[in-house]
Amino acid sequence: MATFRERPYVQFNFLVDLGTGTTDGADAGFQEVSNVGMEVTVAEYRNGNEKENAVRKITGLNKATDVTLKRGVIGSLTLYKWLDQIRNGDQNALRTVTIQLQNEDHTAVVQTWKLLRARIIKHVSGPFNAKGTEVAMEELTLSYERLEME
Repeated sequence: MATFRERPYVQFNFLVDLGTGTTDGADAGFQEVSNVGMEVTVAEYRNGNEKENAVRKITGLNKATDVTLKRGVIGSLTLYKWLDQIRNGDQNALRTVTIQLQNEDHTAVVQTWKLLRARIIKHVSGPFNAKGTEVAMEELTLSYERLEME
């Protein structure tokens, strides 16, 4: 007889809305999220007639890092459908992906990151070994253009 579990994925502390519009709220839960970040470059400039012998730093371009999401394989085809759109050249496949970190008892959201104009650039599943006891992991890498935090 099957046992009902209130929270079947206890370690899935990150809820991710893939911006598909097919669900209200999160499309998936992930165990690990890495490399959420951004970098602003600076250009160094100095007028030839400046009295001070130092450069002035001018704000340059904003660059976002690629984010990696990891979870146990759970058989959802939502990610695959989005990946299929991207690899088939659909220019409308860019999404706003929302990542929410939950507190320890999964009752509240602690931090939210929004990845604007995101696309899947890498998807890896496995390793698969029927003799082993390891959990097969699914790894997803997203590239995005802008990071917002709430």
